[in-house]
Amino acid sequence: MSPHPVLATLERAFASGTEQAVAAAYVAGWRGVGRLSEDHARALFDRIAARMHARHGTSVHRLRANLARVRPELDHDALDELTREGVHSYLRYWCESFRLPSWPTDDLVARVTTVHEERLRTPYDAGRGVVAALPHQGNWDWAGAWACATGAPVMTVAERLRPERLYDEFVAFRSSLGMTILPLTGGEPPLPRLAEHVRAGGFAPLLADRDLSRSAVDVTLCGHAARMPRGPAALALETGAALVPITTAYRGDRLQITFHQEVDVAALGVETATQRVADAFTDALVADPADWHMMQRVFVDDLPAPEPRGESA
Repeated sequence: MSPHPVLATLERAFASGTEQAVAAAYVAGWRGVGRLSEDHARALFDRIAARMHARHGTSVHRLRANLARVRPELDHDALDELTREGVHSYLRYWCESFRLPSWPTDDLVARVTTVHEERLRTPYDAGRGVVAALPHQGNWDWAGAWACATGAPVMTVAERLRPERLYDEFVAFRSSLGMTILPLTGGEPPLPRLAEHVRAGGFAPLLADRDLSRSAVDVTLCGHAARMPRGPAALALETGAALVPITTAYRGDRLQITFHQEVDVAALGVETATQRVADAFTDALVADPADWHMMQRVFVDDLPAPEPRGESA
């Protein structure tokens, strides 16, 4: 597939459209981008990012609002530049993700740098399971592929996307990198299998920077009220696994994976432990805000006001 058809199909994926059109665009991306050279693919996705930022659609507007809460000291021009960088980082994630299955494993591993990797390896090598909580920052798929390639096979949960074809493509993609993917809904409950995996000494990284369900934990993230899932802390507490926040960020053409201090869920409880995870996320997001790919509402003050209840008779 030549670059021009790839550009057209991918632009449909990152713009508004029907679910089927978006699914078709993503599938075309997976089929076509892997055939391009890395330089050519990067240039292609930079073009898409520039057009996406220039249109300043709903997703870019939301990204800018989120970044304004992470870095409130920035003036209008600086915030716009950070948003531009954020859109380019987001499209870089997709470029890499489309290409990851074709990367040589040695190259995939060699281009990762780690900070405090012992916080993963020490409990894992001792046979103790590790539950990781991650934000949508940097490239979590690359981090998962790195873990699989370096002796820590991943089992995780993925939201069941619509249409089903798109979800199936995501599962096939992540499975090709060595991960075991459990559906969040529409199948067997994922928690028992995750717990079994972790109790056996396995590694379970879970995205954990946004949860609007009734069971979410209220936290302070980047100085603002937000809601995060209780799942990682609850799973660690139930299984005795280590709870380790992990963040990723770009460093040139490399990915840096940072392993934060283990959170002692047994001593703190689920709610306080989740706040400790939010604290680790805050440090990472303030340090590398452009790599936070959050294009949805996440802060409580940005959520729609609940509709008032009718008066009882």
